Amino acid sequence: MVRPSHSEIHTVQRIGWLRAAVLGANDGILSTSSLLVGVAAADTDRAAILIAGLAGLVAGAMSMAAGEYVSVSSQTDAERADLARERRELVELPEAELEELTQIYQARGLTHDLARQVAVQLTARDALGAHARDELGISETVTSHPIQAAVVSALTFAAGAAVPLIVAMLAPPARIPVLVAVATLLALGILGGLGAAAGGAGVLRGALRVGLWGVLAMGATAMVGTLFGVVVG
Repeated sequence: MVRPSHSEIHTVQRIGWLRAAVLGANDGILSTSSLLVGVAAADTDRAAILIAGLAGLVAGAMSMAAGEYVSVSSQTDAERADLARERRELVELPEAELEELTQIYQARGLTHDLARQVAVQLTARDALGAHARDELGISETVTSHPIQAAVVSALTFAAGAAVPLIVAMLAPPARIPVLVAVATLLALGILGGLGAAAGGAGVLRGALRVGLWGVLAMGATAMVGTLFGVVVG
């Protein structure tokens, strides 16, 4: 009898691009809407509000791309340095590395003899891969990709920033702060829910946590805009 195959797709496989996408879109929506609300609260005209929002979109997208690239590249460099050290130790101290792997498996619940057998077999098959995965926690699933993270962050930031910018473009000047705030909270709620669902977490919890930070950010910038608007007036 042929048994049906059991195929599983785990959410951790999405962690590389999902983190960059959610962070980029969330930052795009929140930072641009906060900027628009702050400028609009200072009683400036529509042209100034839109110019500020567009400048925030471009600058934010480039900043996100650069930040993600530098950050993930640093992580990648650290991973490569650890792998190079492990590769060298496997050549110079093979017995010590085998015992280290044995102790790792033993700490996870295997008997010493079984842990030793597992360590020997995995070392014979792919010693560096075994140490990378079980000692360093490095695997193909969570390996960093700097360019992918940079591009995803920039594109999702721009897409997120476009939401409050379009609302500000279409809304009556006097209603821009309110309508941008409402649209932003809706967008953040949807984004938080989708991100949580893609990651296998609770949708409501994901929506609420980003919505809370959205309220705080827009409230702070609106206060700044109002204060400066009063001073200027």
